Amino acid sequence: MKKITILIFCFFLSINVFADEWPHENISNAEFALDVVDRIPINIIEELDNSLGKIYFFTNIRNLQGQSITHRWIYKDKVMADIVFDVKGPRWRVWSSKNLWHTWLGKWTVQVLISESEVLYEKEFNYIDKQ
Repeated sequence: MKKITILIFCFFLSINVFADEWPHENISNAEFALDVVDRIPINIIEELDNSLGKIYFFTNIRNLQGQSITHRWIYKDKVMADIVFDVKGPRWRVWSSKNLWHTWLGKWTVQVLISESEVLYEKEFNYIDKQ
């Protein structure tokens, strides 16, 4: 019985350790990538040059089933796109993409919102000129 109790304790401790590494308590992963294949972000990046005009933002949402989340793409304090997702399970992987005009250089931000107004998380990337 003591061994089972110790195993259960270790299991819950390991879950807590992983949850502490999440960017948000309801987001276990949030990445910019050049592609998403089989619900997995591929070629994760933090900077993109303007020879590549498309970028993806991937989020792994946890424990928000029945709610909606939004990926809000922002450039120079202007909302460039809002993409809304209905979360239908305890673990829900979603991604949005943005086609970028070659002159839209600089800092971009994607916010993950719940209820269209509360920001759960935000992440930035730089769109640079390929010289």
